[in-house]
Amino acid sequence: MPARPPVRRSKARSGPPRRGAKRPTASAARRARARRAKHRRTRRAWLITSGIALPLLLGITVIWGGGYALTSLSAAWDDALGSPVFGTDLPSSPEPVAPAAPQVAGYGVAQLGNACTILIAGRDLGFDGRDQTIAVMTAMGESSLRNIDYGDWETSGVTNPDGSRTTSIGLFQQQDNWGTREERLDPYTAATMFYRAMAARVPDRAALEPTIVAHTTQVNADPSHYARYWDAAVRAVAAVSGAPIGDDRSDGIPSCPAA
Repeated sequence: MPARPPVRRSKARSGPPRRGAKRPTASAARRARARRAKHRRTRRAWLITSGIALPLLLGITVIWGGGYALTSLSAAWDDALGSPVFGTDLPSSPEPVAPAAPQVAGYGVAQLGNACTILIAGRDLGFDGRDQTIAVMTAMGESSLRNIDYGDWETSGVTNPDGSRTTSIGLFQQQDNWGTREERLDPYTAATMFYRAMAARVPDRAALEPTIVAHTTQVNADPSHYARYWDAAVRAVAAVSGAPIGDDRSDGIPSCPAA
């Protein structure tokens, strides 16, 4: 097998450059140094800028991320509260409870004011305390101490014994034969008409039960109708007269003490 020819290795040329090669000039060297200096300055400026900007960006990212996290957490909490586990309507702070309106025996301020008017009318005519209380009891049984412009015909279709419709109105539910509509709807005048009828129809009333006195005056179908209102009338009269009974109070209600 023929021998391979030896490989020639090139040797680095030493000594002076070959003829025709260009030597670097002084101006070119200066430009090269200037480029390297500019590169160093640019790199230094970049490092400084990075040293300031990166922490700033990191801080902004942390703040934004924290705010986003809090917003997300809040939204998640709201969703949780609205879930079936918590219910859609959570109990809120209790509303302040308004104080109960003053009343006596279940009768409010306006009704007790009408009771005062009945008492004053009786005092003006010279009737005693028992007669005044009978008058209040009668108005309780007729209208619940309310001055209403309708009666049992409108509410229940009640008729008179002759079959005619009743015309009862006012505190005492007085019909047309008692007086004009205006008189019957004026509490003081209506009470005055009741007292005068009671004096004329029941002269011996001091010896009779209060419900019989009221029945005889009003000509009610049930003689015992007013009996259930006697105790309430006693309490109402005492309270508006400034001497409430038991747990009743006189503050906040009309006052009409006896002279």
